[in-house]
Amino acid sequence: MNGRGRDEGPAAASAPAPPQPLEWKFSQVFGERTAGEEVQEVDIISAIEFDKSGDHLATGDRGGRVVLFERTDVRNHGSRRDLEREDYPMVRHPEFRYKTEFQSHEPEFDYLKSLEIEEKINKIQWCETANGALFLLSTNDKTIKYWKVQEKKVKKICEMNMDPSCSVGNGSIPGPSTSPGSKMNLANGGCSERPYNYLSNDFSFPPGGFPSLHLPVVTSQETSLVARCRRIYAHAHDYHINSISVNSDGETFISADDLRINLWNLEISNQSFNIVDVKPANMEDLTEVITSAEFHPTHCNTLAYSSSKGSIRLIDLRQSALCDTNAQLFVEQEAPGSRSFFTEIIASISDIKFGKDGRHILSRDYMTLKLWDINMDSGPVATFQVHEYLRPRLCDLYENDSIFDKFECCLSGDGLRVATGSYSNLFRVFGSAPGSSESTTLEASKNPMRRQVQNPARPARSLSSLTRAVRRGAESPGADANGNMYDFTTKLLHLAWHPTENSIACAAANSLYMYYA
Repeated sequence: MNGRGRDEGPAAASAPAPPQPLEWKFSQVFGERTAGEEVQEVDIISAIEFDKSGDHLATGDRGGRVVLFERTDVRNHGSRRDLEREDYPMVRHPEFRYKTEFQSHEPEFDYLKSLEIEEKINKIQWCETANGALFLLSTNDKTIKYWKVQEKKVKKICEMNMDPSCSVGNGSIPGPSTSPGSKMNLANGGCSERPYNYLSNDFSFPPGGFPSLHLPVVTSQETSLVARCRRIYAHAHDYHINSISVNSDGETFISADDLRINLWNLEISNQSFNIVDVKPANMEDLTEVITSAEFHPTHCNTLAYSSSKGSIRLIDLRQSALCDTNAQLFVEQEAPGSRSFFTEIIASISDIKFGKDGRHILSRDYMTLKLWDINMDSGPVATFQVHEYLRPRLCDLYENDSIFDKFECCLSGDGLRVATGSYSNLFRVFGSAPGSSESTTLEASKNPMRRQVQNPARPARSLSSLTRAVRRGAESPGADANGNMYDFTTKLLHLAWHPTENSIACAAANSLYMYYA
């Protein structure tokens, strides 16, 4: 096992063989930069999320925009069930196309606190679809918005061949209103300055009538996508919102900031319930903050949140209205003598994700990915080394603030693999099945395999081996243990795994790259 620790007993010998490592290939890119092109700050992608079906993908950027993409390869060949019935070979990987975009948030200024509120989208969450409409939540630092995106049909009516500016033959006075642009050609050519009201019967046909009269009929229907803000959930957080998560009941969601977690009903925007509050009476006693929170995928009463001290708390909403006491606590014990100035900083968890089965939680801190079993809180069942080669550079990373970068993580739908981002626009995929040694590093580019950065970490790292790794890295301060250069200015923070297929969407600055295996 490469870079992971796992408890192995007699049952491991009879366990099924781990799956073969995947061969990742480039699929699509949206917003690719040309060589030397300068990226605008507002165009940098700050959030990515697939919906439950995997047929839609949403991204948010620092300019407050939300862009939606829809899958096209399944629609082109019918439904999956039809393909199975006809024994038609399915397209192997999902293909997406641009669907629509809308401005979700605008920059604001809080005059009471003299605080500028950025329009940057921190998180996006999909809600249940209804009547062919898409629903999603988006949030910046302070305000959450509930959006409905729906196709609207625009009807075009053919015009009548009568001139509304003309009067009738008997000189009767037309009514006060009509539809502009409709024409009424009269036999006697008489005209009136007032338009004619078709709804009233104030009309006398000329002798012999009209040679030809066109009644208004619908000639065409154009479809356009309209995004409408259904609800605005504001003024509930004193600190920056870092997470939103929709409950499996489809009716409620949570929002979390540094010190509090609030529970909302989707239909009620002026009231929320504070369910977690870690703010001390004296702020000088503050020792940790909330960094991420997520609902359990199937149990509507269970949610988990992580902290800056590297712990994950599982809480049960049935126990108490105020869930300051956790039902379970997951934290890895420090090795004796391993504590340093950077220990607590690199232990801070930047993101957590539940597995689709609801039994496992994936967490990402600065150095590692950890997979937890909610039935075993003594320690993670697997640890994946991501940035071990950066350990000798922690001082430099602290000085340029890179050590505070918040990398996201994701799991495959089958739970057999996990992924996260790194520097130089790299992302890493690990096999999480028992006995798997899969560890792949790819670059977010059209040629993802051109940079293989295999991590030199070993399954069980002793303190002596860790010292050797630091000494090796110190010989080449600008490269990892394999001699590969890394760039702290380009970082892949946001990525998402397709819920049913081996497909990953990741953001490199303003570009959205998609890969499949």
